[in-house]
Amino acid sequence: MVRPAYRSRSLRRVSVRLPGGRTTVHFEKRKPSPARCARCGRPLNAVPRLRPNKLKHLSKTGKRPERPYGGVLCPKCLAELLRLSIVRGQ
Repeated sequence: MVRPAYRSRSLRRVSVRLPGGRTTVHFEKRKPSPARCARCGRPLNAVPRLRPNKLKHLSKTGKRPERPYGGVLCPKCLAELLRLSIVRGQ
């Protein structure tokens, strides 16, 4: 029987092959939900679904798209926002 802390289904079971040839089960936290657009709520492309400790090892451009409001707004909302600002003359 595994430790009581590992009996929860909130942890993901991963089969890992060890150097000795034995296969064991490792327990990992599950992936977080995808990042969402602040305006329409659609999932954002190019923003990885990683836990913070894995995310910190990525480069800045690996964490979010390199455009205005990258990682905050989806391209559709950004285009609407830019069109709106041009119409208003800002």
